[in-house]
Amino acid sequence: METVKETDTVILLDREKDKKYFLNLSLSKGKFTTDKGDLNLSELIGKPYGSIVKTHKGYPYVVLPCSLYEFIMFKLNRLTQIVYPKDAAYILLRLDVKPGDTVVESGIGSGALTAVFAQAVGKEGKVISYEKREEFIKNALSNLRKVGLDSRVKVKHRDISEGFDEKEEADALFLDVREPWLYLDKAYTALKAGRFLGILVPTANQVIETLKGLESLPFIDVEVSEILLRKYKTVPERFRPEDRMPAHTAYLIFARKVGEGEVE
Repeated sequence: METVKETDTVILLDREKDKKYFLNLSLSKGKFTTDKGDLNLSELIGKPYGSIVKTHKGYPYVVLPCSLYEFIMFKLNRLTQIVYPKDAAYILLRLDVKPGDTVVESGIGSGALTAVFAQAVGKEGKVISYEKREEFIKNALSNLRKVGLDSRVKVKHRDISEGFDEKEEADALFLDVREPWLYLDKAYTALKAGRFLGILVPTANQVIETLKGLESLPFIDVEVSEILLRKYKTVPERFRPEDRMPAHTAYLIFARKVGEGEVE
């Protein structure tokens, strides 16, 4: 049975209002206070997830673990645009990231995709993130600590124009930079043979420049895709698409490294 730990980020669900309150217990002190009464946060420690906790007025909340999806969408402190879950899930599978892998990325942004990678590689894997802006590093590491994933991430504070330290060590490599075509040769050097490169760019002209760059290097299985997500209203009597749909977020480019001389 999974119970609440003092370092957890938890959700208190108000079922009557269908409202979620997010609390990081390592940062939140004292009481959780609403118009429904007060709840001593220390009383949550050791409680089984899914159980009911009550305020001093007797109002019930359900205590739930905060999923990584919920944290990214609702609690992540953003200094940048993030890689959204609809894209991150496909990126994860497309790069074949698995427990024990070494994933190299640039840049870290607000840490959303970094957290997804860190969760996927497990305790034995690692994520190596290159980032030249110190304020992004501090914010991303703060976000990663809140979900207990910072120990799996090593940040290198520098521009990748200097190249990656990893030489054929990366099981997967991901570029989220303005001009990725400038660093394709460096990505190639860092990747293991047979493994995947992923790239995210927001505009079509960036895709075109990147494709031109990939043609000059030993990459195969090049793919460009875009992920669209449409949600539906969950009222049985009025089941239909929601009125608004997030449109374009980014283009995703994938390619696979082969050895020198293997591409004709």
